[in-house]
Amino acid sequence: MSKLRVIDVKRGVLDANDAAADELRADLHRRGTFLVNLMSSPGAGKTTTLVRTIAALRDQLDIAVMEADIDSDVDTRTVLDAGVPAIQLHTGGMCHLDAGMTRLGLTELQAHLAELPERAGLADPELVFLENVGNLVCPAEFDTGASANAMILSVPEGDDKPLKYPLMFQVCDVVLVNKIDVLPYFDFDLARFEENVRLRNPKAQVIPICAKTGEGMDAWYQWLTSKVSAWRSA
Repeated sequence: MSKLRVIDVKRGVLDANDAAADELRADLHRRGTFLVNLMSSPGAGKTTTLVRTIAALRDQLDIAVMEADIDSDVDTRTVLDAGVPAIQLHTGGMCHLDAGMTRLGLTELQAHLAELPERAGLADPELVFLENVGNLVCPAEFDTGASANAMILSVPEGDDKPLKYPLMFQVCDVVLVNKIDVLPYFDFDLARFEENVRLRNPKAQVIPICAKTGEGMDAWYQWLTSKVSAWRSA
């Protein structure tokens, strides 16, 4: 009887995706585009944070957005109303984007931008946001090829989430704690949360914000602009 051969399919898929992600990141760097993979659970405030960020930075940076959802175009319409180009990516039931899907989205975004009269003669955007599918598990497993990973955790979700969803926090460069205006009404200890994040990822920067009121958002803007500048000048 021949020896049983076991193939780790998931590992093979992830290895191939990691290679594709590295290639995409290199392409983005050559083009001078800083891609932010923005992740969170549903309702944490990704789109609200994005819209306020666009309003604050669109006069400083050339921004575009890719909205990923299983279905609908609600968030894309919201972003378009905020005054920057955006396209919708439907995942067909998948709860994440991988590097290949992200590259396809960027290709379609580039084609869309080329059709806009107001962008005639302009280069690739300096800053592109990928608003990933709302989920704390699947999006963290697949490298999208982004220049940086950012996540939003809202106060009502609880300060224990770095312990319960470790990979999401391990892969993020910055963690935004949203809805700090409701801190008095929830059992959320910000210091304990930051300690839990450090257990998973000592390098991640934690920025408390309220996307609705704008509290704390300047620190997020500063983080973004400094990262874009360093990316484009490296």
